[in-house]
Amino acid sequence: MAQPYTLKKSLGQHFLHDENMCRKIVSEVTRKPGMQLLEIGPGGGAITKYLIEWQDVQYKAIEIDDEKVVYLTKTYPVLQGKIIQQDILKADAPFADRFSIVGNFPYNISSPILFKVLDWETQVDEVIGMFQKEVAQRVAAGPGSKDSGILSILIQAFFKVTYLFDVHENCFNPPPKVKSGVIRLENLGNPHDITDKRKFIILIKAAFNQRRKTLRNALKSTLPPEALIDPIMDKRAEQLSVTDFVRLHKQYQCQ
Repeated sequence: MAQPYTLKKSLGQHFLHDENMCRKIVSEVTRKPGMQLLEIGPGGGAITKYLIEWQDVQYKAIEIDDEKVVYLTKTYPVLQGKIIQQDILKADAPFADRFSIVGNFPYNISSPILFKVLDWETQVDEVIGMFQKEVAQRVAAGPGSKDSGILSILIQAFFKVTYLFDVHENCFNPPPKVKSGVIRLENLGNPHDITDKRKFIILIKAAFNQRRKTLRNALKSTLPPEALIDPIMDKRAEQLSVTDFVRLHKQYQCQ
């Protein structure tokens, strides 16, 4: 049976069609009566059709593709007025207060979407997201891992990350050329009391942008001279934990 819409490579579209996997992803959402839920990139409605059955949840979706918006609202009339047709990376928070996020995120913008989650961090309770497996593993990586990087430190500073399961490429149409993985982010309530997120992000990016160098070399233009004699500067970025980076940030960036 032909699909009633086209797949757009420019938008990184690979549509989930395995119903067992769709239900499995939906089942991971921590459902609470009255909760507000945002689906990013509903596409052809693979998981949308299950989410809109939840009568006790306030649902919205963000979808940039006009063809998919027309298809979704025609196929599921209950979605009328609930789809925000906009680029997620340019969107304002869809709710005035706290909400959760779910989505099979376009792989070509998965990292920018995670930075968007960081922008909304004070409002986002939970994220259940499917990513390219390599990205999902990076977000979940601990200190000392070769996968540890900018995303793992920044996300884990604010969220508990759990790698939930792999998704086989045959679950999609067309099958992507990469493996996929689903992760959960649970908001920890800013446990490190980071008050200047912008400066913290600058520190983490500087440290990992020259990850083969010691921190003394990587951060010499980011931190004041007295920071460079700290013994931790003999290490490389991937060897540090979130707590280590928070200490550097608070001791040397927030004076």
